[in-house]
Amino acid sequence: MNIRSLTRGDGVVIGAAVLLFIASFLRLYDTDFVKTNAWDGLGTGLGLYMGGVIGAALIVVNRCLPQPRKVAGLDLGVVGVAFTVLVAWILFWTLVDVPGSVGAGSGLILGFIAALILAGAAVATPLVPALQAALIPAPKPGTPQPYGAQPPAGYGYPGAGQQPYGAQPQQAQPFGGAQPQQGQPGQQAAAFSPFWFAVPAPRPLFAEDGSPAPIAELAPGVWYLAVEQRGPGLLTEMQDGRRGVLQDTSNIQRG
Repeated sequence: MNIRSLTRGDGVVIGAAVLLFIASFLRLYDTDFVKTNAWDGLGTGLGLYMGGVIGAALIVVNRCLPQPRKVAGLDLGVVGVAFTVLVAWILFWTLVDVPGSVGAGSGLILGFIAALILAGAAVATPLVPALQAALIPAPKPGTPQPYGAQPPAGYGYPGAGQQPYGAQPQQAQPFGGAQPQQGQPGQQAAAFSPFWFAVPAPRPLFAEDGSPAPIAELAPGVWYLAVEQRGPGLLTEMQDGRRGVLQDTSNIQRG
C-alpha cells in the first residue's frame, strides 16, 4: 500500500470519518430524561454511524492499493462512495423526523454534518481537480551524485536534481576525453539515459505488447524508473520489478 497516492479529497474523507465516529458517542436527542447516544442501539451505532466510517475506509484503502480491487465484481471505491451517500441520506431524514417532544442532540447534528461532508468529498474528488492533488507532496530529489556513485538505498528515490522532461542528457565521453568524430555510429542518434520521474496524478501503465487494459496505476509522490523510450511513451519499471508503458508523459516531474 502506498499512502502517497492519497489525494486532498481523501484527506477530507478521512477527517469527516473521524468526526462521524466522534459524533456517535454524543447525545442523539436533546432531552433531560434520557441520555442516549448512537451506541445504545446497534442499528444506529454499528449500522449507521460506523457504516459511514467503513465506507470511508473502503475509499482510502482502494486508493492506496496499486490496482483497484473488486469484490463480487464491484469496485471497492464505488462501494465506499455508496455507503457514504446512504448514511448521509438516512441521517438527513432522521434529523428531519425528530419527535416533537425532544430535540436533535449534538451527536445527531454533528453526525449529519460529518456524513454530508464525507459523501460530498467522496463524490466530488474524481470531478474536482483541486481535490485530486497529492495529499503528501513528493519528496524533492537529493543533490547530484558523483559519476559512478551508487544511488541511495531504497527504491524510487532519484539521486540527481530535477530536470524538465525532454531535455537532452549529456553523453558520456570516452576514456581519455577524446571527442567522438562526426560520422561515427554513436552520433547517429542520441542515446536514451534512464531517469527517475514522478507523475502529478494517478496514471495507468499499459503492457509492453500494446494491450488496451492497464496492468497497474502509477501513483503521485512515488519515483519510478524510465528504462526506455517507446514512441511518445516511456517503458517504466515499478517497485516490484514489473515493467509497462506510460503513454501519458505530460507534466511529469523528472529527477
